[in-house]
Amino acid sequence: MSEAHTYHGQCHCGAVQYDVSTALDGMGDCNCSRCRRVGWVLQSAPAGQFTLLSGADNLTSYRFNTENIEHLFCKTCGIESFARGGDGKGNAMVMINVNCLEPAIAVDRSMIKHWDGANW
Repeated sequence: MSEAHTYHGQCHCGAVQYDVSTALDGMGDCNCSRCRRVGWVLQSAPAGQFTLLSGADNLTSYRFNTENIEHLFCKTCGIESFARGGDGKGNAMVMINVNCLEPAIAVDRSMIKHWDGANW
């Protein structure tokens, strides 16, 4: 496992901004109906390693299927830069959209884990 670093993330317009401490060694993608359409690269982090810096009042929520994940979108630009949920063991987690980190992170898509959300 690589060492954790603090990364800055934001939506497209910058209204929603956050910092997260993570190692970026568990990046993945999902083929569920929603993630397949969005195409974002996922990285989970414990909720305690995530700090929402601005834009809480500019977020709108969407839940579907099991409704276990709170997908949060900027009301201004529509970008989902993170989501909230749990790890299945009762631990609060945040799912980061790696494509929303600044400066941009180079992602080798052949090296990320693939989650079969379509059949989960």
